[in-house]
Amino acid sequence: MKIPSDLDELTALFEKLGARSPGSWARSQLSEGINQLQRFLFLRQAWGLILREDDTDWVQFEIARAQRYPDEPYAGVGHALRRCVEKGASAQDLTDIVRGKQAELLHYFCYLLGDPSFTEKELSDLQWGLFEIDMDGNPIPPGISMLHESVLSTDPTGREMRPRKEGK
Repeated sequence: MKIPSDLDELTALFEKLGARSPGSWARSQLSEGINQLQRFLFLRQAWGLILREDDTDWVQFEIARAQRYPDEPYAGVGHALRRCVEKGASAQDLTDIVRGKQAELLHYFCYLLGDPSFTEKELSDLQWGLFEIDMDGNPIPPGISMLHESVLSTDPTGREMRPRKEGK
């Protein structure tokens, strides 16, 4: 794909892809040389793996799966959820907890992509990163860095993981 180098075209692409403040993403890419399109797309895909705040069906699904397969990997999640529900925890509260922890993990994972922070002295020069690649699988510089800085701004709710207002 040829990425537009015109501000209006790139802004339109960000808008089509669902970015909030598409002009800001486009201006940053063109003026600062940051791979904002790739950054946005990675985070959009990652957020797609996080529970939606209005999805509470997963609770009963996990409980039922654990009852069918009580000793399978991850069955402990369903068993714990069943105990929580039996004690009065709402599916929405459980969703808010899990979604918040998933988003926090995404933030830390994105930070890890840019800074492995090894504590072992002999590993201090070892680095890795996230890169766009060409059709042959070769990295295209520059890398896609500092992803953690955009995790909250790409929250699909637009609230940057802040709680919903009461009654909503």
